[in-house]
Amino acid sequence: MEEQLNLSAVLDQVCDEKKISREVLIETVEQAVATAAKKVFEDKEIEASFDPETGHVNLFQVLYVVDKVTAPHREISLEQAHRAGLEAEIGDELLFQIFYLESDKKRAEQQAKDYAEIEALQFGQHGFGRIAAQTAKQVIIQRVREAERDNLFDAYKDKKAELMTGIVRRFERGSIVVEVDNGKAEALLPAREQVPRESLRPGDRVVAFVKDVDKSARGPQIILSRTHRGLVEKLFEHEVPEIYEGIVRIEACAREPGARSKIAVSSRDRDVDPVGACVGIRGSRVQAVVQELRGEKIDIVPYNDDPARFVCNAIQPATVSRVLIDAERHTMELVVPDDKLSLAIGKKGQNVRLASRLTGWRIDIYSESKLKQMERRSLAEMAAIPGVGDAVALAMFQMGWRNLRDVAIADAEELAQVPGVGSTERAEQIIEVADDAASGKLELNVKYPEPPPDDNGEDHYNSDEGDGGSE
Repeated sequence: MEEQLNLSAVLDQVCDEKKISREVLIETVEQAVATAAKKVFEDKEIEASFDPETGHVNLFQVLYVVDKVTAPHREISLEQAHRAGLEAEIGDELLFQIFYLESDKKRAEQQAKDYAEIEALQFGQHGFGRIAAQTAKQVIIQRVREAERDNLFDAYKDKKAELMTGIVRRFERGSIVVEVDNGKAEALLPAREQVPRESLRPGDRVVAFVKDVDKSARGPQIILSRTHRGLVEKLFEHEVPEIYEGIVRIEACAREPGARSKIAVSSRDRDVDPVGACVGIRGSRVQAVVQELRGEKIDIVPYNDDPARFVCNAIQPATVSRVLIDAERHTMELVVPDDKLSLAIGKKGQNVRLASRLTGWRIDIYSESKLKQMERRSLAEMAAIPGVGDAVALAMFQMGWRNLRDVAIADAEELAQVPGVGSTERAEQIIEVADDAASGKLELNVKYPEPPPDDNGEDHYNSDEGDGGSE
């Protein structure tokens, strides 16, 4: 039993291999053995102390010297202490060693004889040597695991938001465990961070974005992602020296994992084309990124401080003929040629959704014929307001009030400046009627020049429609 409890060699080995402080480990073992002893030696005040010479954790029972004993297992009267030959005063703490090893059985018996009058010291063997050995072993194993986790966290906490390459090792409940850093650590690629329809098998090499380093996780602490937009950004940084050096900057990125991504780039050097730098000679750089993303399409567009120009760039490869900006609602209406509408929208609205995320603007796309149809409808509705007519409606339209809702929130003094309106009083009447009509309280007698357009979605699209993608 003594051999099993000799912890000195074990502590030295663990400290050297796992880089754990010996003092911290000794303190942890002392606390654990003391806690275990309190469960065995009930109602006794226990202290533990590691003896480096023997390699054992010594246990001591504490007795408080009092005038009148109320807790026999924790207290001793001053009279009892004097009869036992102990020099003590009231308030003193007396420590008596608890001999729990088989080799110390005689010492335990001798102590019991020497202090026969002290009831608190009279107890038989409890087989605590085995319990102490088991407890010490469990504590050391647990502390080693905690230290390994702490060391792992310290080693990788600065690698958050970086790229990491590893080998797929196994699957756990839909998540993939990836061996990284030449086997020094394991990382987790959760199911939600995996690209749909991307097949990974044990032994495959995988490049992923370090989304988080979680110290509280039970399993691998390094959380990887193949869906995060940061993966695209970091891959370009790796492939494009101008981005790594800070000459070219990725201003924004939007992504639908496994399908398509858009990045907006700018340059600090007028002589460096940011788009060309990212594309590379014959597309070598962008193709390297596409290959790592297993065929995901990538659009590289130039960033512009002008929101309208930026949105037009983001909607590429489609061309835009007109842009209407609603700053209050943070919305842009893009008008494209009829034959470019499907290109601007993209498959299932993908192109316009990505452009909206890239720029931060809500985007509505209309074909030219659709817009003309809508304009004729709006003119007819405004002309139907009593006292307005076609000429005044056209003037209002040309001065910026493009539908009933715009008229309903117009300023009366500004509207009075429209030729044909004439006065603020009349402008207020027009605004009131437009507000009632726009809110559905009033039905105007509108004479459309042609049947109202059918909003079937074939000639317009907005960025709020369709399925969203992971960032």
